Amino acid sequence: MSFRKSTRINKYISESGMCSRREADRFVEQGNVWINGRRATTGDQVVAGDLVKVNGQEIEPQEEEDLVLIALNKPVGIVSTTESSEKDNIVEFVKHGVRIFPIGRLDKDSQGLIF
Repeated sequence: MSFRKSTRINKYISESGMCSRREADRFVEQGNVWINGRRATTGDQVVAGDLVKVNGQEIEPQEEEDLVLIALNKPVGIVSTTESSEKDNIVEFVKHGVRIFPIGRLDKDSQGLIF
């Protein structure tokens, strides 16, 4: 018997660097995601070799060696969120050229190490 590792569609899309998991869920709900020529539904699983398209664009998750890890001493006043509507979000503060997201969370009034 052969076991194939699968990944939820929203995580697969997020790991491509295109958007967050929540945004990926919205793409699925809007009918803009296809797996192997079939419209995806929330909770669908993707395995190696599957063809995934979002808004007509083929996507693949980033390879581990392409990932960037940033250690940041977050100052007071910066919010640990990727939401662009938040004025002092961590993404705008770091100004990295590639999509980043914080691992963990520190309150706006806290400072300290965050990845």
